[in-house]
Amino acid sequence: MDNPLVMDVGTLKAIAQQLRQPEGEQGIQLAKKMNEGNLYINRFTIDALQLRSNEHVLEIGMGNGFFVKDILSIDDSLRYAGCDFSPVMVEEARIVNKKFIQSKRAQFHLAPADELPFQNEAFDKVFTVNTIYFWEDVGRVFSEIRRVLRPEGRLVISLRPKSIMKHYPLARFGFRLFSKEDISQLIKKNSFVIKDVIEKKEPDQEINGAKVPVETLVLIAGK
Repeated sequence: MDNPLVMDVGTLKAIAQQLRQPEGEQGIQLAKKMNEGNLYINRFTIDALQLRSNEHVLEIGMGNGFFVKDILSIDDSLRYAGCDFSPVMVEEARIVNKKFIQSKRAQFHLAPADELPFQNEAFDKVFTVNTIYFWEDVGRVFSEIRRVLRPEGRLVISLRPKSIMKHYPLARFGFRLFSKEDISQLIKKNSFVIKDVIEKKEPDQEINGAKVPVETLVLIAGK
């Protein structure tokens, strides 16, 4: 999302689509760049998961799986599953995390968020970072999360709030933006109980030649 205002509308739309569902070499390169921009939000999210020994964690929309190592380094008994509906991202994640796949600590699936290929109550923790903007059938996604999450499990949804995203022209194309109140109401509407809301400042980023504030919004919920 660096300096997007210098681009024409067609280019902005194309990049926005790549952010939603990366494809080809452009998608691979953009995902690598987004790992840098999403460093802090991923760190905050992993902290919010409060992972414990022997837990099984699911990430919805893991991209190229760059941050899987940060999760599995917390405890050797943790197991991870990631799903994404971008074939190229699933392939990249499998390459990046080959050693974790070989040790049977990680697996990656090509699947949309509203059709999770897992058994009921398979996970202790479910999380997603910067994907909720793109969910087409929000109710179905929450229903699937509810199905695969164990009774005492934890759901963590992380995003940039509307007040931050409005600075990005890309967000005009295919993004649904949420304030803290918006996302809180949506989670409650879909039969989850909010346990905590965390707001974190990040280092400023340069957009359109000016420094703008960046924030992470993390919502923690349970059944």
